[in-house]
Amino acid sequence: QVQLVESGGGLVQPGGSLRLSCAASGSIFNIYNMGWYRQAPGKQRELVARISSVGVINYADSVKGRFTISRDNAKVYLQMNSLKPEDTAVYYCNVAGPQSVYWGQGTQVTVSS
Repeated sequence: QVQLVESGGGLVQPGGSLRLSCAASGSIFNIYNMGWYRQAPGKQRELVARISSVGVINYADSVKGRFTISRDNAKVYLQMNSLKPEDTAVYYCNVAGPQSVYWGQGTQVTVSS
């Protein structure tokens, strides 16, 4: 069974940077996709970035040019630069396989002066 542990969230000023990390444990396969979602209060959870088993990357339009997703073995990272107040949300790590989906517990990112 896969478990995901996230870290790196916090409070940052507009224009600042944060790096989120997600470590996966359990029987994760190299065919699994990994990604990040976020959910702001009162809003729907949305895809932020995804990286496939072969390195194909997709970003939400709102974060293109500012965020970078990467993976290393059973870890996935999200480098967030030029942060905006609109980026404030709980960020969730996601692992998706052919038959299973796993979620992290979420880490809070707050962008405020």
